[in-house]
Amino acid sequence: MKPPGDSVRRYTWLGIALLWGAVLVFGLSSQSGKSEALAYSDLKAAVAAGKVAEVVISPTEVRGRMKGEGGKEGTSFAVVRVDDPDLVRELGAAKVKVSGAVDRAPWWGSFVWLLPLGISLLVMMSILRRAGPAGQGGLFAVGRSRARVYVETDVKVTFADVAGVDEAMQELQEVIEFLKTPDKFRRLGGKIPKGILLVGPPGTGKTLLARAVAGEAAVPFFSISGSEFVEMFVGVGAARVRDLFLQARERAPCIVFVDELDALGKARGVGPMAHEEREQTLNQLLVEMDGFDPRVGVILMAATNRPEILDPALLRAGRFDRHVLVDRPDKAGRLAILRVHARQIQLADPAALEVVAGMSAGLVGADLANVVNEAALLAVRRGADGVELRDLQEAMERIVAGLEKRNRVLNRMERERVAHHEVGHALLAFALPGQDQVQKISIIPRGIAALGYTLQLPTEDRFLMTERELESKICVLLGGRVAEEISFGDVSTGAQDDLLKATDIARSMVRSYGMSEALGPLSFERDGRPLFLRTGEPPGRPDSSEEVLRQIDAEVRRIVETQHARARKLLEERAVLLKEAAKALLVQETLSGDELRAVAVRLGFAPGPAPSRATA
Repeated sequence: MKPPGDSVRRYTWLGIALLWGAVLVFGLSSQSGKSEALAYSDLKAAVAAGKVAEVVISPTEVRGRMKGEGGKEGTSFAVVRVDDPDLVRELGAAKVKVSGAVDRAPWWGSFVWLLPLGISLLVMMSILRRAGPAGQGGLFAVGRSRARVYVETDVKVTFADVAGVDEAMQELQEVIEFLKTPDKFRRLGGKIPKGILLVGPPGTGKTLLARAVAGEAAVPFFSISGSEFVEMFVGVGAARVRDLFLQARERAPCIVFVDELDALGKARGVGPMAHEEREQTLNQLLVEMDGFDPRVGVILMAATNRPEILDPALLRAGRFDRHVLVDRPDKAGRLAILRVHARQIQLADPAALEVVAGMSAGLVGADLANVVNEAALLAVRRGADGVELRDLQEAMERIVAGLEKRNRVLNRMERERVAHHEVGHALLAFALPGQDQVQKISIIPRGIAALGYTLQLPTEDRFLMTERELESKICVLLGGRVAEEISFGDVSTGAQDDLLKATDIARSMVRSYGMSEALGPLSFERDGRPLFLRTGEPPGRPDSSEEVLRQIDAEVRRIVETQHARARKLLEERAVLLKEAAKALLVQETLSGDELRAVAVRLGFAPGPAPSRATA
């Protein structure tokens, strides 16, 4: 259904078009009168014969009327005027009534020309009004801030809707207390930080946390994205910054939240393409943050997942002087997040959330919300009365490995190669200590390119890994390629992603972690500080000499080749198990970790500890 305003505009333009058409028709009909066009010579002959009753002479034409017969009115005529001085004398001699006239364009002629101009002006004004968001005056108000303002009653989000970021909420609790009871801080001369920067990976809930602070404090909330400040017009960004802070001071106490600050606050003068307008906008933001008094109750909050590229002037004390890390949640945090999102669904077994929380290490709040929603859709699809554990596990697999592609048909040789490849990963994960537990092996294609996958899920949250564990991880990644070498005598392109991951781990061991005997306990990374504390200095010059780079490449090769040989030795010892497990996988298409262990025990192999991600 179209809004009423669209119908009004449509009928208005239709009325204007009809009016214009009527004026044109009227003008054309007025031009086509009953006057008879005469040649100039015919006019002079009629004057000499005494047939002309009266004439009106204008600068461009001679109009008149002939004498009628029998008391009737004669016909009218019109002649283009010729510069002839004898005409007036001849008319006088024939006693013809002569009068003069000024040649004026009729009113409708002017209207015909002015009407298109007026319509063009109306169209231009309509376009300019639509050039900006509704209610902001369009292009004529381009310098006004586009921040969306939510009054106290509009912000419904509170800390009860936020989970998994307890440390960040504790940091922000002080801001809420200041907005509610500022006298408590002023009594001892304390000042609240001018700016609070929320830093963390995408999807961890930075924007949600800022809205929750406004909801808890019950103050107006200004929300704007960093990209909304800069336009094609010079000076617009700086004007919008000034207008935003002016509105905030008028509504204090309040919270101003700038999302995706890196779009506005990128380091100045970095790279070959400097953006003068963006830098002027950033300069104005720096000036405004220096100029406003925190005692008035305006709290500036911002969020970014790329703090390493922010301008150092933004991060100094007195501007964004408090950095709050909103990190990936641990197991307890993931469980709390799942419970928040599970309020909206019918859950068959609440204990299933604890299983999913243990399976989902590394996932952020947005991922967990997607898991719960996907599980609900799967339950609806199979006609269940509630969301069960199997729905949540299938949703987890969709998030980690992608959608199943059962219509993608592999030939027999491809299926056998994929089966041996995935079993090779799983057997090494069983055999090596410190690896995540094998949950599932499948040769059903998933995602964009994975023809099979081995799902390995952690049993606990890990924040450190030893050198031996990293080496074992490389060994497990190479297990698929080695299994193909043993079973078929050659390799395929299916190990491409495994090789990329294994090489990246080995390179990090050498360059970043100092885990190389040849190079010693040295780090060759340019900036070893945490990502959220880097100043955004761009890479460019080489970090090391050519000799050191050559040694790094040699050490990376040595680590990968050592683990390749280790994987081959372990799988050759388990060649029978590799063949039997691959045969079972070809029949069933999917094997659980317990089923694979059962095959190992039946063949006399005692699997050791066993691997957070899907390994293709």
